[in-house]
Amino acid sequence: MSKGKVCLAYSGGLDTSIILAWLLEQGYEVIAFMADIGQEEDFEAARAKALAIGATKYVLVDVRKQFVEDVCYPAIQANAIYENVYLLGTSLARPVIAQAQIQVAEDEGCFAVSHGCTGKGNDQVRFELSFYALKPDVKVIAPWRDPVFFERFAGRKDLLAYAAEKNIPVTQTTAKPWSTDENLAHISFEAGILEDPDTTPPKDMWKLTVDPLDAPETPEDFTVFFDKGKPIKLTYTENGQETSVTEPVDLFLTANKLARRNGVGRIDIVENRFIGIKSRGCYETPGLTLLRNTHIDLEGLTLDREVRAIRDSFVTPTYSKILYNGLYFTPEGEYSRSMIQPSQNTVNGQVRARLYKGSIIILGRSSSTEKLYDATESSMDELTGFQPQEASGFIAVQAIRIKKYGEAKREKNDPITL
Repeated sequence: MSKGKVCLAYSGGLDTSIILAWLLEQGYEVIAFMADIGQEEDFEAARAKALAIGATKYVLVDVRKQFVEDVCYPAIQANAIYENVYLLGTSLARPVIAQAQIQVAEDEGCFAVSHGCTGKGNDQVRFELSFYALKPDVKVIAPWRDPVFFERFAGRKDLLAYAAEKNIPVTQTTAKPWSTDENLAHISFEAGILEDPDTTPPKDMWKLTVDPLDAPETPEDFTVFFDKGKPIKLTYTENGQETSVTEPVDLFLTANKLARRNGVGRIDIVENRFIGIKSRGCYETPGLTLLRNTHIDLEGLTLDREVRAIRDSFVTPTYSKILYNGLYFTPEGEYSRSMIQPSQNTVNGQVRARLYKGSIIILGRSSSTEKLYDATESSMDELTGFQPQEASGFIAVQAIRIKKYGEAKREKNDPITL
C-alpha cells in the first residue's frame, strides 16, 4: 500500500533520479515536478526518464516569464550582489520553483514535497523555508538529511553505482565529477574536483560562455533602454541588420546570447554559505551581468545622490542577503522588496555599451526625462549655474570639525600620518 503522494523537485540529474527510485522503494507514490526556468534541458527526455524510473506522473511548469519579470528584474533594479561578486543566480530561481512546486503538490493531492538538496548547502534552506511559508502544513522529505539515505549513499560514487545497477542513465560521470544547476540567469558548478579551491576549472567545464581568450576579435556593441530601472528594450546589429527586442524573456535571452558569445559573466569564488560553511563555486551569469552593469551606469546619470546612498548602504546588501539565505517569503523579504521600486522611478534612459573578450565597456548614456546632470553646470569651462566663490563657504563649514581634529592632535603631540 502506498504511503501517499510526494511531489519531488526532479531535475533529471544524478541526485534526483536516485531519490526518485529511493522514494519508490520507501513505498511512496511520486509526482515528478520540473520547472522550466530557462535551463537548456531535454524536457521530453526528462519526462521519459522519470516515468521509466517509476514516477506516477511528470509535470512540467514554464516559469520563465515569472522568473524574469518578478525576480530577475527587481534584482537588477536593486543591483543585487552577494559578497561583492556573486549575482545570486541560483538564489533568484528558488522562490519561483518553490511556488510552482507547492502549486503542483496541491493540484495532485500530495501530502509531502521532496528535493535533492544536500545537507550542507544553501538550497535546502531556500526551498524549505519557502515551502513552509507557502503551505505551512506541508511535510518535507529531505533524503540527504535522512540517515537511511545518506548512510547508504555516502558519496557520488555510490550514487553512480546505484544508477548503473538500476539502469538509470545519468550525464554525470567519474570523468567529470561536479554538479551543476542551470536556469535562465546562470549555471553553477560545484563539488568534485572543484572542492579544492586551488584547482583551476578545466576549460571544457564551462558551458554557457565562450572562453574570453577565444571570443571574437571584433567588439560587439549594443544598447539597453530602461524604464523605472527595468530593461524595456535591447538593440544590437547582427548580419548588418539592427535588431530590437522588448518582451522580457526574449530580451533576457538576447542579453544572454550577446554576453555568452563574447565571454562575459564567468566567476570563480569561495563564498560563505548561510549554513556556516565556506564553499567554492564557479558560475556563468552572462545576460544578468550585462543588464546589471548597464543599469548601474544609468543610475549615475539619473538617480539622486542621497537616494542612491541609502539604497546602496541598506536595500542592496539587505535584499541580497535575504535572497541568498532563502528568506524571500518572509516579512523582511516583503519589506525589502517594497523599497526597491521607489528608488527607481527616475532611472529612465539608455546605455550604449560594448562587449569584448569577457569585458563590458560603457560607451555612453542618455536620458530624455531626467535632468539631474547639467553639462553647463558641471563644465570646467563655463561659470553658468554654479559660482566658484560659493565653494569657499562650503569648504569653511566642512572645515570646522576638521580644524578641531587637527588642533587636538597637535595638543597631544600626536602627528597625523598617512
